[in-house]
Amino acid sequence: MGSIESDRTVTGLAAKDPSGVLSPYTYTLRNTGPDDVFIKVICCGICHSDLHQIKNELGLSNYPMVPGHEAVGEVVEVGSEVSRFRVGDLVGVGCIVGSCSSCGPCNSDKEQYCNKKIWTYNDVYLDGRPTQGGFSSAMVVHQKFVVKIPEGMSPEQAAPLLCAGVTVYSPLRHFGLKQSGLRGGILGLGGVGHMGVQVAKGLGHHVTVISSSEKKRKEALEHLGADEYLVSSDATQMERAIGSLDYIIDTVPVSHPLEPYLSLLKLDGKLIMMGVINTPMQFVSPLLMLGRKTIAGTFIGSMTEIQEVLDFFKEKELTSTIEVVKLDYINKALERLEKNDVRYRFVVDVAGSKFPE
Repeated sequence: MGSIESDRTVTGLAAKDPSGVLSPYTYTLRNTGPDDVFIKVICCGICHSDLHQIKNELGLSNYPMVPGHEAVGEVVEVGSEVSRFRVGDLVGVGCIVGSCSSCGPCNSDKEQYCNKKIWTYNDVYLDGRPTQGGFSSAMVVHQKFVVKIPEGMSPEQAAPLLCAGVTVYSPLRHFGLKQSGLRGGILGLGGVGHMGVQVAKGLGHHVTVISSSEKKRKEALEHLGADEYLVSSDATQMERAIGSLDYIIDTVPVSHPLEPYLSLLKLDGKLIMMGVINTPMQFVSPLLMLGRKTIAGTFIGSMTEIQEVLDFFKEKELTSTIEVVKLDYINKALERLEKNDVRYRFVVDVAGSKFPE
């Protein structure tokens, strides 16, 4: 077992109110327990859901809150019962850091659906301490909720896979949509959407990016390698595409009509919802009934699936399109993210930054 001499006081960048601004915050981590891994954070991705939490848009935020659930770091200490990790390993921590370990989802490797799951931040751990995320110098995490980064994969490339990547991969795996030759649609080309193109192409699917304007056509086809680009506001294009897709991954995080996209699905097609939308959405039932279509939800992925998507990206030599920023730029990055001004995922270089004064 490795050991560390310094105390467990760490610094993070925290939201202290709903203003959306992060500032330095010092707090204490728990000591490394028998099943814990003590991790020095190297980098952490910024997710759109971080904005929801920082600004209390879901009405559930507790302050001070250190966000970040796409954390990659180096193991600096392991507990006496930890066998999967060693000091020096490169590891990742995603959206959750605990669960009950006894319910149906937990017993079937679907712990992200446990009703007692513990979020990586903005939650309370078993010891009563608030959980704090990856915009910090270090974390202590139970080994069950730590994954190994494949050898040769950079920390910055690994980070977005811990949430955005597995969020796309998990439903394709669950709904039996991994076989090659399928025709898939990716609705919305943001952080999750661009990951959807990568995963679907890696699986050998014919991929259509669906967007509201021509703005991202060149990016989708030439940079990301999509096969087709469909403008949803163009009635002629949409009519030609009716009944052409086996599935659509809907990443749009704001309320939008579902009926135009349901019409694009084949018999037994699936519209898989990924955006966090807090207003009611409507559709007419015959659009589902007459094609035996499905509207499904999905939520991040299991620890098994996170490891699988990391290994999948390594095997297929896939890469995320990221913009690496320093800690002192994080508030500007959050402002830009709110305006969708990023290609396509911010990753914060924690280890290579000084915490702002």
